[in-house]
Formats: sequence, structure tokens, C-alpha cells
Amino acid sequence: MSSLLPSQVVSIVDDDESVRLATANLLRSFGVQSRTFISVEAFLASECVDHTACVISDMQMPGMSGIDLQTALRERQLRIPMVFITAFPDHALRSIAEANGATCFLTKPVDGETILACIDHAINRKACGGH
Repeated sequence: MSSLLPSQVVSIVDDDESVRLATANLLRSFGVQSRTFISVEAFLASECVDHTACVISDMQMPGMSGIDLQTALRERQLRIPMVFITAFPDHALRSIAEANGATCFLTKPVDGETILACIDHAINRKACGGH
């Protein structure tokens, strides 16, 4: 996590409160600052977007989906690395997410080590000039 600047956060976007809190607690236990959002719309409307080093997002949520978030960030020309976590793995959605640059596509339940490894990979890939 050494590539994460003090002003940067990992944003967690998930409509399931227990998942948001558990993920935020996990990150905090490793010294990673995070912000949580109940929806894609709430995240996109926040001031946090400009300080986000990585997004952890559920794939399927009411309103905008994780893919919609990925698209919205690309339309804003923001290259924020994305880690997707889903309870309903779908090969077609995974292909779209990965084609658009997703770092990881994980199926719930996910262990903390895997999430941390994905975040580390996402941040380091971005720091090295990746997409």
C-alpha cells in the first residue's frame, strides 16, 4: 500500500451496508483510509472522486451498476482503478469490466488478503502508468 498518498482514499461503493462496513473496517485495520457510498450516484456526486486512488464496487446495485460507474469515470477521463466484487458472477459482465480496465473481478465472499492484494496491484499499476 506504499503507493497510496495520505490524501488519497479507497472508495467503497456497495448497496449492502454490512459489506461496506466490513470492507472499510478491513482497510482501516491495514492503515488504508476509505470512504463508503451506498450507490454509484452518491459516489459520483461526492467530492471524494478526485481523491480516490481505487474504487471497490459491487457489480449489481439499484440504479447505476458497477459497469455504469466504470463508464462514467471513463467519460470523465478519470483513470481510477476498479476492483469489482459480486455475489452474482456473470461471464459477460466480467468480460466488459476487464475490457474496460478492471483490475480484479472477485466473487463474494472474498477474503481480506485477496482484496488487499487487488488494491495494491491496482494502485501500483496506476503509479506505473497502467490503465
